[in-house]
Amino acid sequence: MKNSEVVRCWWWGREAKSGHLSTDGVSLWSYNLKIGGMKGGEKVAYDFRSSAGRFVSVTTSRHVGLAARHAKLVEAW
Repeated sequence: MKNSEVVRCWWWGREAKSGHLSTDGVSLWSYNLKIGGMKGGEKVAYDFRSSAGRFVSVTTSRHVGLAARHAKLVEAW
């Protein structure tokens, strides 16, 4: 499964895993870092990209980028 498919599964509320990106349908995880969740019934991505000043890793930044395209909200964590 591709990372983009994992993010789509997160959006639809389904469990999925690919490498170091996983979801239980509610939360989205990059390695052991929660990068997505729910707020007020909407999907929210937590911004750990370098542009947000919260850079963790290149891979996590890519995962957040995918999540941000699908999330209703993108918030600094």
